[in-house]
Amino acid sequence: MEVIVRNGCGVDVHKRTVVACLRWIDPGGQLHKETRTFGTVTQELLALSDWLSEHEVSHVAMESTGVYWRPVYNILEGQFELLVVNAAHIKNVPGRKTDVADAEWIADLLAVGLLRGSCIPERDTRELRELVRYRKSLVRDRTAEVNRVQKVLEGANIKLSDVATDIMGKSGRAILEGLIEGEDAAEALAELSKGRLRNKREELAQALQGRMGAHQRFMLRELLGHIDYVNQTIERLESEIEERQRPFEEEIERLKGVPGLQERQARVVAAELPDVSRFPTAKHLASWAGLAPGNNESAGKRKSGKITQGNPTLREALIEAAWAAVRSKNTYLSSMYRRLAPRRGAKKAIVAVAHSMLISIYYMLTRGTDYIELGSTYFDERHHLHTKNRLVHRLEALGYQVTLEAAPAAA
Repeated sequence: MEVIVRNGCGVDVHKRTVVACLRWIDPGGQLHKETRTFGTVTQELLALSDWLSEHEVSHVAMESTGVYWRPVYNILEGQFELLVVNAAHIKNVPGRKTDVADAEWIADLLAVGLLRGSCIPERDTRELRELVRYRKSLVRDRTAEVNRVQKVLEGANIKLSDVATDIMGKSGRAILEGLIEGEDAAEALAELSKGRLRNKREELAQALQGRMGAHQRFMLRELLGHIDYVNQTIERLESEIEERQRPFEEEIERLKGVPGLQERQARVVAAELPDVSRFPTAKHLASWAGLAPGNNESAGKRKSGKITQGNPTLREALIEAAWAAVRSKNTYLSSMYRRLAPRRGAKKAIVAVAHSMLISIYYMLTRGTDYIELGSTYFDERHHLHTKNRLVHRLEALGYQVTLEAAPAAA
């Protein structure tokens, strides 16, 4: 095969060591290979960088799982053309697997152009992603703590959630503080309610008659303290995220024009999406995000076409926004969901809606345009003949004889 990369290096990355195989062709056309092992501390990685520079390496491909590729990438970034490749795509011959053999195999594949690197964004985007994903994990931790509060209340025979929609709202929080302070009178606790919940004080008093023990008060105090701490951390993270995304406010405002995309989801999408110009088409972006159906066909039979893993954070944000979009009225996305859900199921239909949203976002960002609402009648107008025949067949199935006559043209 034709050699594309004359001076390249394949790197097999592990937690404590990296095995690098340098492959180069001298001016006389002679092939040379040299393999060395380096540590993963910064000093060792700088030595790896110097070694590659001495041999005028242009491309470096590395195989890694987890996050072990990041230290190597941080040191080599900006000096060489870097490719982080999926280990599942470059499996070596079974029974001949060693770290040295893996590094040499990566170098050989790199030389003939058979490696496809993962989409690695710039350092600023990677840092922003870490903040966004950490915020998501903290929100999940907060939800878990709120569920634990609910379990403690159930253990004390207190049915606050049966009356109050949000036990962590102003009324719920005031009642929880009263319980922590040792208040046992249900009527007195019900008087702590605020707003519209005061109209349910009698029902609330019945729900607050329980058996609150000392250990349950202690647990409530600790849980609420942890929830407050997590809330403060989330607020600081949101401030940092907004500050880092200030140069992209115009793009975020454009994303908020898509039905279902609120402020938070728009910021997540803006953080997770790399430069969309890297993707030749919108289909490539959908596949990278994990919102495109997979291909699984053998002997002419199509098997499960479930979506791939892709980018979980981006996919979750778009699916969450899709659930909100399908509840809107007289929109293209809600009409699309109603057409697909009866025959494909709600979950597959919502993934299709999220896919459509991502396709729209791709064209919005590449063309610099706002979202264009096609309307709920788009499918009927596009498939006028199909719609007419479908409705006629449905009426005939009900026992009617249908004769169609075109309406006179409007004056």
